[in-house]
Parts: sequence; C-alpha cells; structure tokens
Amino acid sequence: MAIRKKIGVLGAGQLGRMLSEAASPLDIPLYLMDKSNEFPGARINPNFIAGDFKDFDDVLAFGRKMDIVTIEIESVNLKGLEHLESGGKEVYPNAKALKIIKDKGLQRAFYEEKGLASPAYKLFQNADAIKEAISIGTLQYPFVQKSRTEGYDGRGVSIIKTKDDLSKLLHTESVVEDLVDIDKEIGVVVARNKSGQVEAFVPVEMAFDPEANLLDMLICPARISSEKLQECVDIAISTIKAFDIIGLLAVELFIDKAGDISINEVAPRPHNSGHHTIENCIVSQFQQHLRAITNTELIKPSEYSPAVMVNLLGAANHTGPVKYFGLQEVLKTPKVYCHLYGKKETRPFRKMGHVTVLDQNLEEAIRKAQKIKKLIKITS
Repeated sequence: MAIRKKIGVLGAGQLGRMLSEAASPLDIPLYLMDKSNEFPGARINPNFIAGDFKDFDDVLAFGRKMDIVTIEIESVNLKGLEHLESGGKEVYPNAKALKIIKDKGLQRAFYEEKGLASPAYKLFQNADAIKEAISIGTLQYPFVQKSRTEGYDGRGVSIIKTKDDLSKLLHTESVVEDLVDIDKEIGVVVARNKSGQVEAFVPVEMAFDPEANLLDMLICPARISSEKLQECVDIAISTIKAFDIIGLLAVELFIDKAGDISINEVAPRPHNSGHHTIENCIVSQFQQHLRAITNTELIKPSEYSPAVMVNLLGAANHTGPVKYFGLQEVLKTPKVYCHLYGKKETRPFRKMGHVTVLDQNLEEAIRKAQKIKKLIKITS
C-alpha cells in the first residue's frame, strides 16, 4: 500500500535531493523547505517551500502542514521542533536527541553516561583556556580540538600535535580529545522504526582528505575481520537505541592500533557514508529512512557486490560557476555510477557529487575509483 503521509524535510541540499529521488517511485508526498529554489533538492522536487529551517516561525509553519517532519541537516531550529512535538506532530529524529547531537560536548557526556566507548575528552570555553591548560600541564600534546557546535564537512576541527600548531586553535567553545592512534575509520548506517525494528548496513571503511578533513573514499565492506564488523554493528545498534532515534543514524567509529573501537561522532539522518547503497544494496539508505519514519517494515540490507565511493569535491583555488572535466571517460565505464548534485557554484572542497564503483573484486573497484579521482576535475 502506498505511503500517503505528507513528509516534510528541513533542508533541500543533496540529501534532500536524494530523499526526493527515493520517495518518487512510491509516490510519497515529500516536501522540502530551504531558503532558495536553486538548492539541489528544490531543483528536482516540485513540492518545495521557501523558508529558513533555522527560523522558529518558518519551521513551525512548515511542520504544521506535514504529517511527519524530518531533517537533512542538524542546524535546524530546535525550539520549532520541540513545539511541533508538543502539539503531537511526528518529528524524526526527536528534538531531545538532536539537541545532544548538535553539541559535541553533550554528545561526549551522553556516551559516558550510556557506557558507549568514545575518546577521552575535556571541555574548554575558548583557545586561551586550552593554552592555559597546556601551560599548567593538565593538557598534553597531541590532541584534537572540535567546536562544540556548527562543525560539519571538516569544519570546526583542528589537530594540534605540537606547540607550532597552536596558531590553528579555534576560538570557540570546544571539546578537546586525545588524538587516537587510528588504524581504521569505520562508518555504520543503522535504521530503526517506531515498532522497534532495527537494521544495519554493512560497515564501510572511510579514508579522509588530509587537507579538507572530508570523506575522500569509502570502501564497502570495510577491510576488517568478521568479528570487528559485527562489533561495529553492535555499537551502532546500541547507539541508535540509546538515543531513541526513529529513522537513520550514521555512526562514525575509530578502530585504534590496539583494536579498540570508539565512537567518533554521529549524524541522525542519511549520510555521506551511505551513498553507495543507492546502487549497491537492495534498499538504499534513503529508502530505509523513509520506511523507518513511516513505521513501514525495514528491509534487511544485502549488498550486490563490493563497492567503492569517491566524493567529487571542488578544486582548490576555484570559486564560481561550476565546470566539470573528465566526465565522458567516467560515464562510459560499466558499473560506474555518477551523481552530480546540481550545485551551480563550486568552491574549494565543496561536495559537488559522488561516484560509486561496483565490482566483484574489491581491489579492482578501488583501482577504478582511484583512476576516477584523477580523471574528474571540478573548477570554475
């Protein structure tokens, strides 16, 4: 039976676009709200409503017209969501969980309270307080500084290894964590519906661009033991239950050189670490999210083959109307799937799209993906 509930999405970026694409085959009435109809989701979804998802009144007015409200970005107006919930509206993720997730300090305290492993941390008001802690010996190098709020896509993170790096300190309220001796960074996307059914996608291995601190390449499945794969899934399931989240939760994990696993951070929505599921899985993360928030039975994810995904990022030193180079070579390659997000303007390291490579041989998929990274250039 078709899902006829009106679903409102706060945000019309690339995630709103891909949610719209997932909703279309089932004729799900999906509405997007954002500031401009030039945003990626608005360009393909006729049910676009102009508004500011950071504004209380706009969120309230939009949400009241919907049966279900969900998000594609965390920086939405919390008071608006709380008001909708108090009026009986279905809001996923719930405002309580989102409030914790938006603040990395609250996140760390939450993991501590729930017995979920995460790196050791301290809270600081500003950069001067961090310098003072170093001077009196209560904080040692190396460490990672993370802005408590508004950090995303590599922003709001600074790695401080020595005194020479202190100029990179962020002048904001921060979480300072021990620098983990990372062996692998793992992503697990997990879904949960209102009936309590939970399904997890296969853990993926993530490699990050060292300059932009953005996901550069994703490898599915992660090249870790079956025992570690299951341990990562178990942690992700425990985390979505602890937050009482309905919908998707993307859980980013560290595996250190000793083999210990800890939570880096989470995102309560479709996520970059799940884009490969569009072609590589019997259910995409976007379809699963829609199933979860409408309390439809979840599908147990199953992969067709190994997959590698690469983000298409704007070239350094280029800002302005976008130009793509190398796409023709990529588009003629079998089992290579290119997604351009429809953003008219590029800027350094902006996510402009992604490419997913499928191959029964994982190493061959990696080789093809590395070739594609060199072929495609995004400039102005």
